[in-house]
Amino acid sequence: MSFTKSTSRTTLLSVENLTVTLPSGSDRKHAVKDLSFDLHAGEILCIVGESGSGKSISANAIMGLLPTYLKPQAGRILFKGRDLLQLREDELLALRGKDIGMVFQEPMSALNPLMRVGEQIAEVLAVHGAYLGPARLQRVLELLHLVGLPDPSTLKDAYPFRLSGGQRQRVMIAMALALEPAILIADEPTTALDVTTQAQILALIKHIQASMGMGVMFITHDFGVVADIADRVAVMEKGILVEQGPAEQVLNRPQHPYTQRLIAAVPHRNSDITAQGNLTDPVVLEVKNLRKTYVTERGLFVRKRVVNAVDGVSFSVQRGQTLGIVGESGSGKSTIGKCLLRLTDIDSGQLIFNGTDIAPLTQAQFRPMRRHLQMIFQDPFASLNPRHTVGRSIIDGPVANGVPYAEAERRARELLRLVELDESSFDRYPNAFSGGQRQRIGIARALALQPQLLVADESVSALDVSVQAQVLKLLQDIQQRLNLAMIFITHDLRVAAQVCHQIAVMHKGRIVEFGTPAQVFDRPSNDYTKCLIDAIPGKHWSPVDARVATI
Repeated sequence: MSFTKSTSRTTLLSVENLTVTLPSGSDRKHAVKDLSFDLHAGEILCIVGESGSGKSISANAIMGLLPTYLKPQAGRILFKGRDLLQLREDELLALRGKDIGMVFQEPMSALNPLMRVGEQIAEVLAVHGAYLGPARLQRVLELLHLVGLPDPSTLKDAYPFRLSGGQRQRVMIAMALALEPAILIADEPTTALDVTTQAQILALIKHIQASMGMGVMFITHDFGVVADIADRVAVMEKGILVEQGPAEQVLNRPQHPYTQRLIAAVPHRNSDITAQGNLTDPVVLEVKNLRKTYVTERGLFVRKRVVNAVDGVSFSVQRGQTLGIVGESGSGKSTIGKCLLRLTDIDSGQLIFNGTDIAPLTQAQFRPMRRHLQMIFQDPFASLNPRHTVGRSIIDGPVANGVPYAEAERRARELLRLVELDESSFDRYPNAFSGGQRQRIGIARALALQPQLLVADESVSALDVSVQAQVLKLLQDIQQRLNLAMIFITHDLRVAAQVCHQIAVMHKGRIVEFGTPAQVFDRPSNDYTKCLIDAIPGKHWSPVDARVATI
């Protein structure tokens, strides 16, 4: 299969004054208001903005996939001279996939878990009556090969849960490209992926776009991704397009205050972080030769497999310091967090907390110590009980540990103020809060038991860049104020460089590099670390330079 790169500046799509209204009772009247932009052949247009800015609403309006409670009130979406907002559903069905393809953010939700991936790609072809008979299977194999998946003839028979996150996203891209559409819409396709997988997916999209001459509308909140792939950038705030232009201009000389604030929030190296640590501070936790293995059960078609999730790991954390544990998905970093909090059994090793080895303790023996080691989870909505008020979620832990209710309530209200939430939050439920606010609630809950060690497991990975910056600053401020030790687990090396005093790089269950951010980033000794650093999106673009340019 070969494609010829198009050098044409043909306009493929024109969005003209699009306005989409929100239901009554919403915080604002419009999801999108007076939105206008063009998408040209052979270019990548990045749509940037925080959650709620209207990015995904715009994409779904183009595809005719808006939920019933959202209605386009005004404007046009022109594709090949036709207004997509005026098409019947059968006309939109004929257009989706054939002329405009879409890659969704979460492939596990978008893929049918009960169908093999090859069947799902073939279904796209079948809906449009393309590639009949044996040619359809051949096309499926071609597409799997095109997106860089290994052994297509075997992989086509796999179910989605058997694939990694990156492989599932490649299957989604194969489905979107099956009929060589003129336009590809990619809605946050790399947000949940680790840095190396993200780099591979970005390179794949860029290569295919250039080869096929497609127009790509790429939705993201990551300016590093924008710096890597964008030809043009459109910035949205609360449903309004506030700035657009060539990528070099928007990234390096942003004009609108909102764009400037977003760029200012991009994680960057904190040169002062090492000065905050004190080598004389007592060691709160010392981990010695920790090992944890997982064994898959032998089945009819599956061989028994032993995975060394954590393989002889040793490190220590001092009071008032943050140790970052970074690595790809499957490197063992989250397993370490679960081992430290005794949320999973360990095979061998020592977990010396304040001079006591907690590894051999039974759960009953460890229970009185659990209050001193607390975790901030990646998904605060999933970790908060939706039927409990915020106040109850914070109070339950202290009350279970013998704190009188009145004292626990007083402390909970203090913690809400500490994490910069209104005290009225106490009586509200989790669904009334944004993602960043829910993460602040998760932090308050973790602090309610006055721990000495906090384990933050990917605690900012799902947040917008500006909210992420606020939560990171909050964690740093709280740590310094309460003199806590913290273990910060992340796949984002930029975040680790901003908040961590020391960084441990993990690969296949082992620590392959350890040192200060300056040592790890400027003088990496391990080839794996070098690959991680090379894969950081936008590594050749400095947000600091953009900040200076706008002063």
